[in-house]
Amino acid sequence: MSIVKIGCCGFSSSRFKYYSDFHIVELQNTFYELPTIEWCKKLRSEAPVDFEFTIKAWQVITHPSTSPTWRRMRVKPKGSLENYGYLKPTRENIDAFNQVLELAHVLKSRFIILQTPESMIYSDESVKWVSEFFKEIESITQKRIVVGWEPRGEWSRRESVLEKILREYGILHVTDLFRRKPLYILDGLIYTRLHGIGPGEVNYKYKYSVSDFEKLSSILSEFDFREAYVLFNNIYMYQDALSFRKYLVEKTSYIIY
Repeated sequence: MSIVKIGCCGFSSSRFKYYSDFHIVELQNTFYELPTIEWCKKLRSEAPVDFEFTIKAWQVITHPSTSPTWRRMRVKPKGSLENYGYLKPTRENIDAFNQVLELAHVLKSRFIILQTPESMIYSDESVKWVSEFFKEIESITQKRIVVGWEPRGEWSRRESVLEKILREYGILHVTDLFRRKPLYILDGLIYTRLHGIGPGEVNYKYKYSVSDFEKLSSILSEFDFREAYVLFNNIYMYQDALSFRKYLVEKTSYIIY
């Protein structure tokens, strides 16, 4: 029986209210600036035992130091700033990934999600360095955690090369199912981040409708999945996630969390 787990990208209410309504959240503060291990221990201890945290990886691994999002960091990472971002197989990026991995272990997280920006170039050189990066972290994780990648821009459209890399290194293809479908299903898993419908990669002001839920349910039914993670990432994500769960409970035979 297929399982669908529904939640939000970030706590969009008080944490304890969120715990009462959902069983999963994708942490977003881990992207902007890494929290402390002590903070993660407190978060894990306060949440229900069966509550699941997934982690959006620290931006220094995926975004260069010129990215506007770096401005939110109070303390810049160590080493050469030019060596950060775009999944380069540098010591700086690998060390940063190890720090994220340590937090994942504390939180008992199953997923680390890498989201690369539209500005990440596609070239023979970038194909080489991305492959080397995933080879490095494969040896670190030893497949004890699921690493997902949501590429944007040109990388998302280079499907043949992208699929080859994903398959070779066992990387979960993370997508917004309204924009593109995963190139293959890793271990029966689907992980979708919903950023609102409209032109471009995101439309955070979008509010999903019943017809959207019908379409999303139809897309999910195309896949023979074991577990599907559906994370809303828009202004109305809390209510949209609750509404989509209600829709699936009423209209499908999935096991819903």
